[in-house]
Amino acid sequence: QVQLVESGGGLVQAGDSLRLSCAASGPTFSGYTMAWFRQAPGKEREFVSAINWSGGSTYYADSAKGRFTISRDKARNTVFLQIDSLKPEDTAVYYCVAGRVPGWTIRRPSSYDCWGQGTQVTVSS
Repeated sequence: QVQLVESGGGLVQAGDSLRLSCAASGPTFSGYTMAWFRQAPGKEREFVSAINWSGGSTYYADSAKGRFTISRDKARNTVFLQIDSLKPEDTAVYYCVAGRVPGWTIRRPSSYDCWGQGTQVTVSS
């Protein structure tokens, strides 16, 4: 089973950039979808972006297009989420998730059976 360790969050100012990292380990990542979700205070958990480990196809929530970029380094078994031009509205706990899920369910939190502990991103104005 895949295990995930996140890093890269912190306290930043509006306009700054962050690069979140998710180090994955396991016997194999074949067929896995890796994704990022976030949960802001008082709000539901929200899909941000996903990537197919093997093929590299990427998917973005409409709200994430433009300022968010997901990528992976297969040699390092790591998934990244680059966030540019951070806004206070981006403040949330960001979770790295993984699972073998049908492509049409990638935006659903319940589709993933492996979750990281989350990394806090706080954007001050």
